[in-house]
Amino acid sequence: MNIPSVIIKSTILATCIFWLFTISKGFQIDMLLLVFLSIIPISLCCTFTILLTIAPFFWFQGKEASDRSYNRNKVVFNKYYPFYTIAIFSLCLYGAIKFSFANSFFISVFFTTMQSWVWFAKSNQ
Repeated sequence: MNIPSVIIKSTILATCIFWLFTISKGFQIDMLLLVFLSIIPISLCCTFTILLTIAPFFWFQGKEASDRSYNRNKVVFNKYYPFYTIAIFSLCLYGAIKFSFANSFFISVFFTTMQSWVWFAKSNQ
């Protein structure tokens, strides 16, 4: 599992999604500087989210995933991804409803975490 590459891809994806939604509401030339400056907090959020909520599922795999006839990442993905999706969707929906000014943030969080799971599952195949 190559965590740095997943973090870099997640940062790029989250930045693109966040700014596409933000710019769609109205573009100003002053936003270009903010796009580049936002990469730092977005990368920190992606790093902490991946290291604290996604990677532990793959690090602490159960004994049922240790059989060599199965792809360990695929077993973990099939077992935990649906529950993680339900939980993160619920949290993002609540956040989008509660904090209507941050909809682009919660949308980018949801899609980035879902894609990060896929990247983890496809690594080391």
